[in-house]
Amino acid sequence: QVQLVESGGGSVQAGGSLRLSCAASGYTTSSICMGWFRDAPRKEREGVATIRANGSLTYADTVKGRFTISKDNAKNTLYLQMNSLKPEDTAMYYCAAGTRYTCPTPTWGGWGQGTQVTVSS
Repeated sequence: QVQLVESGGGSVQAGGSLRLSCAASGYTTSSICMGWFRDAPRKEREGVATIRANGSLTYADTVKGRFTISKDNAKNTLYLQMNSLKPEDTAMYYCAAGTRYTCPTPTWGGWGQGTQVTVSS
C-alpha cells in the first residue's frame, strides 16, 4: 500500500521558518520524482518544488531562495525547509509522488493528506 504522510506544518510569524516532512511508504524515494504543492484560498494548486531521482531540483519563482527541497533516501522521507516565510505562503502543503521519469503535477500524482502552514504578519 502506498502512502504519503506530511507533518511539520504550523503557525509562524512572517520571517520565521518551518520544515515540512513527508514520510513515504510503498514508494522508493531514490527512484522517483517527488514534489511539494500548496493550496491557498481562492488560488489554484501551485507547484512549489520538485526533486528528481537524479537529484535535480526545480522551484517556483515565488519561493526561490527561501525554500529548499531535499530527501533522505535511507529514511524514505521528503523535506521542505521554508525560511523567510511570508503571509502569502499560507496554504495547505501537500507532498506528491510521480514516477522515475514523470514528476507530479497539480492534477496528477500520488498525494498525502496535507499539512497546514499559516504565516501571520
